[in-house]
Parts: sequence; structure tokens; C-alpha cells
Amino acid sequence: MKKITLVLFLFGLLANAQVNNYSVGDVVDDFTVTDVHGVEHNLYTITASGKYVYLDFFFDTCGPCQQTTPIFNEFYDKYGCNGGDVYMISINDGSDTDAEVIAFENQFGGPFNHAPAVSAEGGSAAVDNNFGVNAYPTYCLIGPDNTLVERDIWPLTGVETFEATFPAGFEPQVMQCTLGLVDATAFDFNIYPTVSKGNVTINLPISGASSVAIFNTLG
Repeated sequence: MKKITLVLFLFGLLANAQVNNYSVGDVVDDFTVTDVHGVEHNLYTITASGKYVYLDFFFDTCGPCQQTTPIFNEFYDKYGCNGGDVYMISINDGSDTDAEVIAFENQFGGPFNHAPAVSAEGGSAAVDNNFGVNAYPTYCLIGPDNTLVERDIWPLTGVETFEATFPAGFEPQVMQCTLGLVDATAFDFNIYPTVSKGNVTINLPISGASSVAIFNTLG
């Protein structure tokens, strides 16, 4: 009997996972948060550039959050790591610190680049409360006009669940940012000094105009 009750309780939580303080079509309030790596994100600045914003409300011991976070991160990675027409941010419920959110991402975030995540220390609680989220995970979509487009993207079966929420006529470019060896061409080059505060010299095997991009292991 206890197992049945627990299953029904969990089902009830998931069934009610949604944004409760806004209806589809409502203009949502602006917010500014700082992710666990110290980067600031302002909603209205992001939407003013024409981007659609996906929010992921979560906390670190939430089982369904642990299961679906890799899908959200794969979606983030597939569409350019916030460099394209869609923008993703994970918003903690306000119960976890930066260290706890980082540990959550490291353990459950999956093999793709991870979307920016905001803990209690970065202002997540105020956003969570403003949106009226009371069950987790809750995924929602905000349009470039700052209106709520989707208040509950669920259930998640894969990246295609998020793609199904793209409004008619909106076709963001796929621009995967995962680092790898696929389609890579290797050649010899020299870079020095090996330890630098920002300025380095790169000697390439050919002369002419070149474009160089340097990434860390997180992309």
C-alpha cells in the first residue's frame, strides 16, 4: 500500500509541474541571474536579440530532474550553446548552492555541453517564486516578445520534445557545439608560450589569413 501511495504521490507532483503564475500569452517579468560560473543572464536583454528562451526549473535531489537534465543539455548543445536563436537556462528552486548545482551537473548533466545553471546564490529563488513553480522539473518557453509560449513542456522523450514547441515558421539553425574529432583535420602547428595570461603566438604551416578559435574542455 505504501508503494502505491508513493507512486500516486509522485505522479501527482509531475502532473502539476508547470508555471502557475502566468498563463500562455502573458508577459513575464524581467529577471537577472548569475550562473554558477559567474556569468550574468538578463531575460529581456536575451529576448531583445530575438531569441526564444527555455527555462528548466530543478533541484539537485529531484529524480525526474536527474533523468531529464541530459536531454535539456543535449538540446542546448545541438542549437549552439546559446549562440543561436534559442537560449537555455537551468533555474534551481533556491534550495541548492553553487557547489551543489555544479555537483548535480557533473553527475547527471550528461556528455554534452551543459546549459548555464543558476543556484540560490545566483538569484534562482526569486525567479522560481515569480513563475510559481511548485513541482519539478518544470520546463517552459518564453518568446522574443517576453510572452509565455509554453508553461509545461512534458513529458520529455528526447530533444524532439523541445523541438516540437518551436512556433510555426521558426526553424533555428542546428549548430552543435560539442567538441570532438568528427570531420577534424589535423596538421602541425606551434603555439607559445604554453603558459599565458591571454597573449600567445601561433605558427601555422601555411601563410595567409586564418581564423583561430580556442575552447576549453567545457566548450
